Amino acid sequence: MAKSLGPVKRKFSPWADPSAVPFIRFENITKRFGTFTAVDNLTLDIYEREFFSLLGPSGCGKTTLMRMLAGFEEPTEGRILLQGKDISGVPPYRRPTNMMFQSYALFPHMTVEKNVAFGLEQDNLPKGEIADRVEEMLKLVKLEQFAKRKPNQLSGGQRQRVALARSLAKRPKVLLLDEPLGALDKKLREETQFELMDLQTKLGLTFLIVTHDQEEAMTVSDRIAVMDKGLIMQVATPAEIYEAPNSRYVADFIGDINILEGTVTSTDSALGMPGSVRIDCDGIAVSVEQECQAVKGDKVAFAVRPEKVRISPDQPADISANAVYGEVWDIGYLGDFSVFLVRLADGRVVRAAQANVSRLVDRPITFGDMVWLTWPLDAGLVLTR
Repeated sequence: MAKSLGPVKRKFSPWADPSAVPFIRFENITKRFGTFTAVDNLTLDIYEREFFSLLGPSGCGKTTLMRMLAGFEEPTEGRILLQGKDISGVPPYRRPTNMMFQSYALFPHMTVEKNVAFGLEQDNLPKGEIADRVEEMLKLVKLEQFAKRKPNQLSGGQRQRVALARSLAKRPKVLLLDEPLGALDKKLREETQFELMDLQTKLGLTFLIVTHDQEEAMTVSDRIAVMDKGLIMQVATPAEIYEAPNSRYVADFIGDINILEGTVTSTDSALGMPGSVRIDCDGIAVSVEQECQAVKGDKVAFAVRPEKVRISPDQPADISANAVYGEVWDIGYLGDFSVFLVRLADGRVVRAAQANVSRLVDRPITFGDMVWLTWPLDAGLVLTR
């Protein structure tokens, strides 16, 4: 199974080019269902050949946004542009989009090849062209040998690929994927994610995926829009979303993170360097090497990922800042790394993650041990909202 993104994927960043024209534009889109606002005055640009994810909890508006692009719902306000043309009011079957549903929606009485051919037959394409297109699609998803089988004779992963082939057969400009991997087991889901990425790069199509699975969005996406209550909280690359979340909400939603509320006690001169902040987090002194708009007295949050927190039974040389002491309250062994939950004297719990680089069954740090947690100046960040 190929897991390389390929050179095109690595260099792909049209959003960083001021002259680039969006392929899809949601312009001041609002969608109401009665008194409930599912999408609230949202504007979003997606670029051609981008693999874009809408990520958020249930009810945040991500599926509604996708359904409006597909034509299954119409905006209450605003407009949707595809290649610069307003597609509001255009029925789904006349839009250059196709949607792959979470349930796959395969016809159980039809063979694999008939399922893939169905949309093409509805468009009255010549039989020879349909046969060639079906063969091309099945080869693309590596299911040629299963052409005569019916869906109930396939595994979950194979059914997923049939649905994908059917979605791609009409050669849409935009493929919409609504929780497409939700029914697969973890290992198969991870393998399929890389298959989707390679397929999208090979075809040069624009993919828009809706998911609540953070790991899935982080793996497949060029960019992610994190949503909440019909609003976009942040749009950025996976690395930027993870390493530089713009708010408490995004920081807390994406992955594991320690968030300590506190008050800015000084800036810049505290550590004798520009762009440094010192925070009192209810008795925990935190120093951060970061330029931010916070000033002395501001209420802020300090956020640091568990994998950036070091754990040791030995007291560090400097405990004046970025060092806490507590008891190992719980340990999560996840194979490649372990997560330690350390309870401080005041009851707060701080997480530290440590890679399991050696095959040790008897761990040097275990339940009930008293340990020190430390992190460097550039490990965390200050959140002002």
